[in-house]
Amino acid sequence: MSVDLSLIERSACEVVDLLREEALSPHDLLDTLAAQVARVEPQVNALPTLCFERAHAHADALLKKPLSERGVLCGLPLPIKDLTDVAGVRTTRGSLVYRDRVPETSDAGVTLLEAHGGVVYAKSNTPEFGSGGHTYNSVFGVTRNPWDLSRSAGGSSGGAAAALASGTAWVAQGSDLAGSLRTPAAFCGVVGLRPTPGRVAYGPAANPYDTLGIHGPMARNVTDAALLLDAMCGEVDSVPLSLREPPTSFLEHARRPQRPARVAFSAGLGIATVEPEILSICRTTMERLAAAGVGVDESDLDLSSAAQAFHTLRGIAYATNYEDVLAQHRDMLNPNVIWNIEFGLQLDNRAMRAAQRTRAELFHKTNALLRRYDVLICPASIVLPFPVEARDIRDAVGRHFETYIDWLAITYALTLTGMPVIAIPCGMSASGLPVGIQIVGKPRGEAALLSAARAIEEIIGTWATGKPQVS
Repeated sequence: MSVDLSLIERSACEVVDLLREEALSPHDLLDTLAAQVARVEPQVNALPTLCFERAHAHADALLKKPLSERGVLCGLPLPIKDLTDVAGVRTTRGSLVYRDRVPETSDAGVTLLEAHGGVVYAKSNTPEFGSGGHTYNSVFGVTRNPWDLSRSAGGSSGGAAAALASGTAWVAQGSDLAGSLRTPAAFCGVVGLRPTPGRVAYGPAANPYDTLGIHGPMARNVTDAALLLDAMCGEVDSVPLSLREPPTSFLEHARRPQRPARVAFSAGLGIATVEPEILSICRTTMERLAAAGVGVDESDLDLSSAAQAFHTLRGIAYATNYEDVLAQHRDMLNPNVIWNIEFGLQLDNRAMRAAQRTRAELFHKTNALLRRYDVLICPASIVLPFPVEARDIRDAVGRHFETYIDWLAITYALTLTGMPVIAIPCGMSASGLPVGIQIVGKPRGEAALLSAARAIEEIIGTWATGKPQVS
């Protein structure tokens, strides 16, 4: 057994370089992670299912290949969100319905990651079926924020974000519908990228043409997120919207940071009101960009019509995916999940048509703005991480929210546009909790977005300031 906890502080790119030099092996990394998991997991509960034996076996097989055939990750370990199947590993989707489920085959996205040199050692915690911005479920319980264990890690990729912040992962796979990569990134002081629909293949899915729910990378910095995005990309015959790998890697673009000339800043996208402290930190970030020579303009972009359209399209997705689960296992489901499915089942054609028209308008409006600016920037959350006892946010910043996901409007409005969006940390609250911004790129513009985000990161600093309570 070879444990070196100093490796936890290294970036994913640095660790991959060491793997390529054969200065260490995937087994060294797995042993180190096992030690770190044993140390912090009882407090955080980010990675409730471990599969180190499977990971070591996969590492053995990978090491039999020449270095040139070990993929872009070259044996880097990573966790997979518990919504996504990994062959031979318990995959519960955070639901009592599937608490004992062990799939025989892996999701197409996991197969791609492993083909690109990723080594899966754990499943990260998620709310039931990914339904919400707080990670808790009846199978594994709640995931806690490493910066303050009394606070939420966000959701639904909260386990992934908390693992990154607590040092039990260098990179992590996640997914995003209403902000599930971006909210936990903001809460935990890490990076979460929602790519263009189709950029990252996954499936088989009940609706393979869905463009709301996507998979994407999480990491501690922009460059590491680009590395993982490269490993997640690839055209898959069984995934009809999957896109080909780009001719130039996303990592190469991130390593060539291009400072944006002009950025548009929106305080709430016309749909959300943000806590004053968060907004102040975000405005200070804009001042730092302006001082570095970036042109920053206040934007009047209004995405207020997104709410009804998002609820409708999300409801259709839940009804498509889980109608049979509701019929067979209603007594085992979280009330929020039941509400989601039933809402989708009662929708009529008029509501569906209106939602599609609204979505088109939101795309055209945002795209017109991005013809004038390199990127759009806004806060990544309207609130700071809240107490873990709260199941959702119903009242914040002087507003009452009718549903348990309305506080996520600042992220789900951007989901509807289909634009790539990256959330990066930009500061800390007076109470020592992370604050993040969202940076929105042009259609299919992950390469330029990562380059711009890395340049912004160079100006404002990487990761979050200080040290998590648990790390």
